[in-house]
Order: sequence, then C-alpha cells, then structure tokens
Amino acid sequence: MALQSASTARYALSFTSGALLMREAVIAAPIYLREGDWSKVREIIGGDNLLQARTVSSGLRLGRETVQRLAVLTDAEIELLTEATATERGHLLWSAACRRYGLIGEFAEEVVRERFLMLTVTLDHGDFDGFVRGKALWHTELAELKDSTLRKLRANVFKMLSEAGLLSDRGHILQVVLSQRVSGALADRTPSELRFFPTNDAHREN
Repeated sequence: MALQSASTARYALSFTSGALLMREAVIAAPIYLREGDWSKVREIIGGDNLLQARTVSSGLRLGRETVQRLAVLTDAEIELLTEATATERGHLLWSAACRRYGLIGEFAEEVVRERFLMLTVTLDHGDFDGFVRGKALWHTELAELKDSTLRKLRANVFKMLSEAGLLSDRGHILQVVLSQRVSGALADRTPSELRFFPTNDAHREN
C-alpha cells in the first residue's frame, strides 16, 4: 500500500516560468546563509523587490519559486552555490529542480539520461509529451492538464536543460562533465543524483 501511494503521489507542477533561476539564486543564496531562515529570505527579497519583478504579484511568485527550489539544497550546497562557477551553478540548480519536482527528475533520469546512454543523442518536444502521456496513466493531474499549461511546462523544462548545458540549441543531448566538488555533492546523496545528468560517471553512483 505504501508503494502504491508513493507511486501515485501528485506531481508538483508549478514550474511554468523562471527556468533555472540562476540570477535569482545568486541573490537569494547569500541572504539565506546570513539569515538561516527561508521565510526571512522570501520576506527580504519580496519587500525590497531584489528580484526586480515588474509587479508585486510576479515578485512574490518568483520569490516563492526561488526559495522553494533552493530550500531542497543542503546548507553545504548553498555555500557551494555562492562560490560556484556559472557552469557549476547551472548543474546545481538543475539538480535542485529535479529534486523539487519529481516530474522533472524522472524525465531527466528516464528520458534524457537513458537516451544519452543508449547513444540516442537528440531530444525533442515529442519526447517530453510522450513521457507525460505515459505518466498520465497513473496521474490524473497530468491527464487533466490544459494544452497551454503542458506547453509552458515543456518549454520551461527545455529552457532549463539548455541553461544547465545539457541540451544544445539544435536539440542534441550534451555530455556533462561535472566538477569534482559538484559531482561529489551529488554522488553523496542516496540515491546518487548523478542520475539526473547525461554523463558516463557511473562509478560514482550509489
């Protein structure tokens, strides 16, 4: 029964904008290291409009999404994020998106990484739509998605893949070479989060 309920847990589907939130993460992460409280981070970045949103509502929404993504990272990963290179930051934030959103994590592992390992080097919108259709057999929230929402989710996932350096402009899956410190942080998790990346670094996986 536990397995059944876990397998049919509803997917969170609030990733309709913002992509990897790299700029926002650079702003929010140091505030968290100073304050040690994510609710305080949301209050500060919202009150001072540090994310430079055009409207109050969009600022609140962007702040909430940024905090929810970063909150799944450990304090050590947040520290790493603040001193990371742009490439490392992209990899950490892709992992955060996969960790925060089960649908993205499963797509990364079951489609992106699997196609890479099978030497199928391209990825297109049809691959995402087919993946969602398959999951919709067990998840009513996916079966009930409006076409417009599905397009937004798909577009944002592909934008994340591009920003993280996992997908080229022509839709080719790019082999990722993780830095030692990022690879170590992700491999230390159980199960290893190297599974979210198109990489042959299988010997580091749990």
